[in-house]
Amino acid sequence: MAELHIVGQIVGASGFPQSSLFCKWGIHTGGAWRLLSGLKEGQTQVDLTQTGDMAYWSHPIDLHYTTKGLQGWPKLHLQVWHQDAFGRCQLYGYGYCHVPSSPGHHHVRCVTWRPLGSWQEQIAQTFVGGGALLRSPDIIYSGADRYRLHTVAMGTVELELDIIMRHFDRYGVES
Repeated sequence: MAELHIVGQIVGASGFPQSSLFCKWGIHTGGAWRLLSGLKEGQTQVDLTQTGDMAYWSHPIDLHYTTKGLQGWPKLHLQVWHQDAFGRCQLYGYGYCHVPSSPGHHHVRCVTWRPLGSWQEQIAQTFVGGGALLRSPDIIYSGADRYRLHTVAMGTVELELDIIMRHFDRYGVES
């Protein structure tokens, strides 16, 4: 079977309206993929930025997959959250990106967005906090009904990933 190693880190995020950010992340794959080692989801710590715009997490990612086919190549889905002074958490953005399909070191920038919600929800978010959330987070990476959403662009999450591929030549993939 072909093997894929994904080793790297979620470096941090920038371009969000406030600091005190953390990130929930996960990997989604097709049915032909099997996780041999590593965690396919996790959460970073909260970084209260003192200077500059960048929140740094340096959260490790270390995954080892096997597969018999290329269909369902791994996608990384992200949720960036803001934690206020009272410990309340508010969603700041959803995002996803494909794991690079060539071996080597990759710097990946994942743009994020959030649902806009109705005008009543926007007013409530301004005064009370919170905001519109997706009923099914699968929409982030499936794209089935994503075209019907009204969204607003948010910040960017930075990742550094090293990709190691083994035995893909047996399946017609040249590295």
